[in-house]
Amino acid sequence: MLRRNWTIVVSALLLGILVAGAASLAVSPQYTARTQLFVSIQSAGSITELQQGNTFSQARVQSYVETVRTPAVLQPVIDALGLEVSPQELAKSVEASAGLNTVLITISVSNGSPVQAASIAQAVGDSLVRTIDNLEKPSQGGLSPVKISTVSPAVAPTAPASPNIRLNLLVGGAVGLILGAIIGITRSTLDTKVRGEVEVRSITEAPILGGISFDADAAKKPLLTQTRPQSPRAESFRQIRTNLQFSHVNRNSKAVLITSSLPGEGKSTTATNLAIAMAQAGQSVVLVDADLRRPRVDDYLGLERNAGLTTALIGEAEVNDLLQPWGDDQLWVLTSGRIPPNPSELLGSQAMRELIERLEEAFDAVVIDAPPLLPVTDAVVLAQQVGGVVLVVGSSKVKSKDLQKSLSSLELVEAELLGLVLNHMPTKGQDAYTYSYYSTTERVG
Repeated sequence: MLRRNWTIVVSALLLGILVAGAASLAVSPQYTARTQLFVSIQSAGSITELQQGNTFSQARVQSYVETVRTPAVLQPVIDALGLEVSPQELAKSVEASAGLNTVLITISVSNGSPVQAASIAQAVGDSLVRTIDNLEKPSQGGLSPVKISTVSPAVAPTAPASPNIRLNLLVGGAVGLILGAIIGITRSTLDTKVRGEVEVRSITEAPILGGISFDADAAKKPLLTQTRPQSPRAESFRQIRTNLQFSHVNRNSKAVLITSSLPGEGKSTTATNLAIAMAQAGQSVVLVDADLRRPRVDDYLGLERNAGLTTALIGEAEVNDLLQPWGDDQLWVLTSGRIPPNPSELLGSQAMRELIERLEEAFDAVVIDAPPLLPVTDAVVLAQQVGGVVLVVGSSKVKSKDLQKSLSSLELVEAELLGLVLNHMPTKGQDAYTYSYYSTTERVG
């Protein structure tokens, strides 16, 4: 699924990186300056007294950290530097922290100017030293027992602390990649169209006789004779013809029914071109247009339609008088005739069965173009009167459930499924159908 939707995944990845980069450039850079203070007890007593003093300092450090963002500390900074902000506004850009079991206080200040950030950080540190000295002085007078010293003065940073463009690009790319994968998997899950051999194999183990790649010129030039003899389209039909001969070798009946699940999958052009390919191989072939609802064979071959199959079935003329030769090879065509009001009854009649038997006696192969399986019952009725059925599967034209229904309907009447023909296959990508000696052997064997 990911390989099929790789363009979506890559597009989402690039979009995520682009959005992250644009957002990073849109944000004003912020510089962070830091100063570090050391808290100690002013005592020159014994070791025990020093240990007690150190414990006292650690206990007081957290209180000093909280004091950093108070007006008592920040107002003197504002006055000294002439800042036009209130203590509450300045507190938003000031952070103070202390490590566990340490007497070190780190003060960080963020600002759009690196010099200003360093100035404010140093001023806040100095103001904290003075404020704590005043707060810790004994009420009776004398020196404060606590001493705070600057051990790391603030310096102007050379690079902004935010935005972190590299990190933002990585995060944006990761988010885009995940979203692209989710979209691709969801799209593949919801899209149940049969696109290639992978989906067909997941539905049925019936042999695949061959695949016909999509050709933009096929709409204007649908016939095999209208393409170059060595074109991929012509080679596809020759391969299907060969594979069908192997699949049909042990059948007594010479009649093959060509159908599909739905209209538009290309079963009429497949039937017509398969008959042409058989005739080109030296066989005597009759092509019967049994699609009595939407006949197309006469349009493709430029033949008369009004006198044909239905004419023979109702006894108005002999079938031999209705066959029309086509091309330079031994190909005859029995067009549909006039469209009747009761196609299913005619196709399931004894007259149709006898007509197929007569054609099998006279020709090496009988190719019957039948209506689609799902809209009407005509093809199912005919499938019981022929030696085998070839099911055309149009890539991206039919859904998995529809193909399953078609296969079930053929199985229900015990029709002999010779194989499937994949039509309108993409020429490139994962779903492209390619031929090789070994793949052909596997399919026909």
